[in-house]
Formats: sequence, C-alpha cells, structure tokens
Amino acid sequence: MSEHNITLDEIDRRILNALQIDASQTNSELARSVHVSAPTCLRRVKHLRESGVIERQVAIVAPQLVGARLTAIVEITLDVQAAERMAEFEQLVAQEAAVLQCYRVSPGPDFVLMVQVADMPAYHALAHRLFAAHANVRNVKSYFSTFRSKFETRIAV
Repeated sequence: MSEHNITLDEIDRRILNALQIDASQTNSELARSVHVSAPTCLRRVKHLRESGVIERQVAIVAPQLVGARLTAIVEITLDVQAAERMAEFEQLVAQEAAVLQCYRVSPGPDFVLMVQVADMPAYHALAHRLFAAHANVRNVKSYFSTFRSKFETRIAV
C-alpha cells in the first residue's frame, strides 16, 4: 500500500467497519448490512482491495486452542543501528513464524516483537535462534503475558 491517505466516504467506512467485524459475509449480506445494492458493494470492496485499504482477509485463531499458549512482548536493541543492519534483523524475524509482529520503535529499544509460542521451552529455542545467535543483538528484554484482557484487530474508520 502506498503512503498516501485514501479518501473514504460514508459507504466505504460502513463497508470497512462491517468487514472488520465479520469478513466472512457474502457480498449480498454485506450490501444489506451497509444499505447499498449488491453490485455497488462488490465494486466498492474491489476498489478498497485494489487501493490497498483492505490488505487481506484472514481468520483469527484462538492461540490457546492450537497450542500457542505463551505470548511474549520482546524488546530488542541492536549493537549497530545502520539501516542495512536494521533491515537484516527485520528479514531474520520475518522468516520466523512465531514472530507475529515486528515494529521499529523510538525512543528506547530498536524493535518490539510480538511472539506467540507453545511454552517457555519453545520461547527459549526461539530466543536462542533469533537473539543469542545473532551477533548484532546487544540487548533483549522479554515480557510474558499472564492474561490478555483485550485483543482487537479492528481499526476505527
């Protein structure tokens, strides 16, 4: 998606809000819920996809029901922060399925990662692979979730 803002009208906003709540709706169901015709709805959704506003549609899985019971929020500080070294680290974590999100942040650490693994031994193995074995990682600070009181993927539009 490009960095510029897309102009959204009220219909686009209703479509986006409805899809963020339930993307499994048929086009007819979605059209009814946002009060437009089915062809209009289909055209609008296609435009939202092509413009990059809708990046993808996914199913949200309950981690504890599929064996991924441990959530870690990990702060990473690199030894060398040159652009190519930052990109190198991002490429490394992009290949790791347990890393769900990776953010460059400022100030403080260089990166914050959201990690979902089965248990502490799985986290230890990941930490060794990604952090201990990586020469440019200077500091790692991990926080382990004891309770998730809110999880939302919806963006207010």
